[in-house]
Amino acid sequence: MANLRSLRLLFKATALLAAIFLLIFGFGILRYSDRVLRMQPISTGNVNHASAETSGGVHIATSPTTAPTGLPRKANDNLLAQAPEYIHAILNASDSTFPRLECPQPDLDRYDYLKDPPDQSEASQHPRFFFALDLHQCIHLLPRLLGSIVEAIKFLGPENCVLSTVEGRSDDGTFEVLDELRSSLQALRVKYFFQTSDINPTAPGTNRIETLADLRNLALQDLLAHPAHYDPDTTVIFLNDIALCMEDILELIHQRKWQGADQTCAMDWTYVGDNPTFYDVWIARGMTGDTFFKIPDDGSWDFAWNLFWNDDKARARLAAAKPFQVFSCWNGVTAFTAKPLLDGRIRFRARGPGECFQGEPKLFAKDLWAKGYGKIAVVPSVNVEYSDEAAKKIKALKGYVARHVVNEGDDGRIDWETKPPEKVKCMPDYQHQAFVDWDEGLRSRFLGKQKNGR
Repeated sequence: MANLRSLRLLFKATALLAAIFLLIFGFGILRYSDRVLRMQPISTGNVNHASAETSGGVHIATSPTTAPTGLPRKANDNLLAQAPEYIHAILNASDSTFPRLECPQPDLDRYDYLKDPPDQSEASQHPRFFFALDLHQCIHLLPRLLGSIVEAIKFLGPENCVLSTVEGRSDDGTFEVLDELRSSLQALRVKYFFQTSDINPTAPGTNRIETLADLRNLALQDLLAHPAHYDPDTTVIFLNDIALCMEDILELIHQRKWQGADQTCAMDWTYVGDNPTFYDVWIARGMTGDTFFKIPDDGSWDFAWNLFWNDDKARARLAAAKPFQVFSCWNGVTAFTAKPLLDGRIRFRARGPGECFQGEPKLFAKDLWAKGYGKIAVVPSVNVEYSDEAAKKIKALKGYVARHVVNEGDDGRIDWETKPPEKVKCMPDYQHQAFVDWDEGLRSRFLGKQKNGR
């Protein structure tokens, strides 16, 4: 009888662990996949029919750039009635109508130089900061998420910034708030692009990664279609549905500039128990080419606490909250150079022939390396989570940016490696993990473009 009871307890414990692993890893792959588009453009300004353009061999669907006379989607009257409260909270940092992550006043002197144009040329009169989001069913996060973005835009200068948002299939009021926000942003003289979609990337028969890449590109649509409208040194700040502070945004931009980085990322976390777990493990790869923590073939996350177990350099920099180089990252929020996008040399995509199954942010980093933009870094002083409540916990545990910058020291600069790791782990699922050439499939892709005269 005792043996039978022990077996039952063991079975229950195993089932519970399996559920937790599935929740973390499965949801980790799918979290961002639930916000994809079928093109129904809505933008801020004069209505023109959408057109197609080609820029540097990249085919782009373009949309109008100013406010529409009508929307392809009708707002829900009940949800519309609650929008003003959310908009007031977004525009007023001191508003306490909704519970949200509390953010300290950052050391703005540290970031003041970001407002200055790089030169006095005509190009410097164009926007230099492009905020991009793909959002679904997240009205509860909008006061903190968009509130921090609006704070950052006000600081950087509205004339220097563009905000582009794609919304999909929300029925909680997300659409209504994002739509009603247009007039307030116009009053602040912020250029705002808003588009919506009803496609479900998790629907049967949908190519999930290809659709996700489309979503990313739609959020970047104006930048891809009209590169001459932007400063050559534009930074794209791409955010997931996270809770973060203005200082998190500014620090990522600052580190991209100060380090001479091509891309900087936060550390994102999730709570499935009392302790946080690094979240974006499917995308992120260190300079060893490996995942940030070890995941054996059985899918166990028992080693999630042991970050960079096989990379002493990254491990030490993480412990000291100092930026370190990686092969790829996204991690909830990222700031990257727009140069290869403005030049038409890169965009988000799904895997091509000869490439293993992987997410579009990892392929984006791979393409960055291939085009000579391999200065990719994680900024561990920036820690984010996917709810206000959990973000409070992670900030209490890991600290706000302001706490770390006062102890920055003289060793904050990254000693960049110029070559990527020879092999990078591909992990389409737990049971099929393998190290492959970092540029797997790129040579045949390049030769194919040459053959087609592109």
